[in-house]
Amino acid sequence: MNRRTFITSTTATATAAAIGFGTNAILTKPAPGKETMNTPTQPFWPDKARLVISISMQFETGAQPERGASSPFPPLDPKYPDLPVQKWYDYGFKEGIPRIRDMWDRVGVKVTSHMVGQAVERHPELAKEIVDRGHEASGHGQTWEPQYSMTPEQERAGYQASIDTIQKATGTRPIGFNAFWLRGTPNTLGILQDLGFIYHIDDISRDEPFTVTVKGKPFAVVPYTIRNNDIVRFDSPATTNAAYLQDLKDDFEVLYAEAATRRRMMSISAHDRISGIPGRVKLLEEFIKYAQKQKGVVFMRKDEIAKWALLASNVPHET
Repeated sequence: MNRRTFITSTTATATAAAIGFGTNAILTKPAPGKETMNTPTQPFWPDKARLVISISMQFETGAQPERGASSPFPPLDPKYPDLPVQKWYDYGFKEGIPRIRDMWDRVGVKVTSHMVGQAVERHPELAKEIVDRGHEASGHGQTWEPQYSMTPEQERAGYQASIDTIQKATGTRPIGFNAFWLRGTPNTLGILQDLGFIYHIDDISRDEPFTVTVKGKPFAVVPYTIRNNDIVRFDSPATTNAAYLQDLKDDFEVLYAEAATRRRMMSISAHDRISGIPGRVKLLEEFIKYAQKQKGVVFMRKDEIAKWALLASNVPHET
C-alpha cells in the first residue's frame, strides 16, 4: 500500500492532501508467527496502521567549530586547531551520508534530515540530493552555536538564515525544527510559529505526537529520542552494534505490543559521521527489515506526522 492510500483513508483526507503529505508510508506483511498478534480496534493512525517509526538523519558535517567540537578524540587545548577531529566530521559527508542514503533507498524508507545551515552551505549538492530522493529537509539552526544562550533577535535571525540556506540549496522550505541538543529557549516556539514552522522535535516526554498552543494557535510536537540516538548510545557510555540492534528490537517490540490499545510511535536518530560507518548502516538496515516484517508498521517523515497531528481530533494537546 502506498502512502497516498494511507493518507486518503483518514477523515481529514482533503485537507491533508492540500497541505502536502508525501508518499513513503510502508505497510508490510506479518512475519511468520506474528499473525495472531492483536491489531488495533481504534484508528490510532490513518488506515489503522499499528505503529509508526520515524527516523532522523542529522546533516551537520561542515558546521562544527575548528576547535572544541565533540569527538571520540581526547580533548585538546583550544589554542590548537584539532585537525583529526575535522577529518572525523568530514567522514559524514564523504562517506556517511552517501552510504546511509543508499540504504534508505534499498529498504524503501524516507526520513527527516535535520540540516545545519552552514553544513548545507558547504555541501549544497548533497543536501539537494537528500531532498531529491524524497527525504525531508528540516531546520537544525544555521550555525553550531547552541540556541539556549541566544537572544530572541539572534534566534530569529538564525532560523531565518537557516530557512533561506536550505531553500536555496534544496528548493524546499523547512517546516520542522531541532535545537542544538534539544535546548531551545522560552522564546523558541513563538519565533518558530512566527516564521512559518509547524512542528519541533525537542521533546522526549511521550511516545506519540501531540500538539501545544503557541501564541493562541496549535503547534505540533513530534517527539525525538535519546534512547534510540546514536550520538548517545555510542558515546555515553559506548555500546556495540549488536547491543544497539537488540535495544532497537526490544524497544520496538514493547511499543508494538502497546500499540494494540493506544497510539504509539518509535523515533530513531542517526548522525552523518556516527551511523554512516559500515557496521552501523548494516545494523540499521537489519532493524528496518525486521520491523517491516511486522503487520501494520509504517515509516513516516516527521513533517507528515506533524501535518496529520494538526488535523486529527484525538491527539493529546498540552496548553
